[in-house]
Amino acid sequence: MIKFKRNVFVAMFASVLTLQANADVSSLSDNIRIESEKLGYALQYRVYTPAGYNEADNLPAIYVADGQWYISSGQMHKELDKQIKTGAIKPVIAVFVDSQNPDNLSENRRNQQFFCNVDYANFFSDELVPTITSNYKVSTSREDRVILGLSFGGLNSACFGMTATDTFKGIAMQSPAMHPVPELYEAYRDRPTQPIDIFFSIGTKNDNTRAGRKFKRLLEEKNYELSYKEVPYGHTWRNWKPLLDDVLIHFFKS
Repeated sequence: MIKFKRNVFVAMFASVLTLQANADVSSLSDNIRIESEKLGYALQYRVYTPAGYNEADNLPAIYVADGQWYISSGQMHKELDKQIKTGAIKPVIAVFVDSQNPDNLSENRRNQQFFCNVDYANFFSDELVPTITSNYKVSTSREDRVILGLSFGGLNSACFGMTATDTFKGIAMQSPAMHPVPELYEAYRDRPTQPIDIFFSIGTKNDNTRAGRKFKRLLEEKNYELSYKEVPYGHTWRNWKPLLDDVLIHFFKS
């Protein structure tokens, strides 16, 4: 009889521990649809919340253009888990913004969104960020927000450095493809240095390297707060994925 009671107690205790563990794990939401008045069409995004989110408050946030690729190819949600668990970075929320038409995934809108499209920047500043702020335990300060992208998405981050500085302090660019908006060089050169913090990486093998180095020199001349990395790879995830920890630690180091 005593043995039976002990086994029941052990089973109940194990169940409580399991429930507590399940409540303290990270989460990646399903796609969430948002209707944008600024753009005139719908978009979708997914939200990563860290372990311990229920007890958290005023979390920093990273917004990720081409978010669907950063999840599928970059496995960025897993890198967030790793860096938070080891204590390398603070708990962070990530908003993975899909560049595809949610009603027709074969239609990718990145070319019309990422080439310094002011309406796209305003979608973030006036619609997406307020939506996230209203529904998640995130900081309301621009100091705690980062925009990340690669290739044309990296160009988009550079554009946000001129058009969305009231919303984002952190500008993260991986292999930015600058050629669709060459006037962006002039914007950075001719305007006063903006209050932004930049992470900038480029590969040395057919990865917009010459243009990237040109942009890096310009940023240094303008005394931007800059972390710059070159890696011996091309325009692939072999270049971008191993640098995600560098991006996260640069902006969210514990």
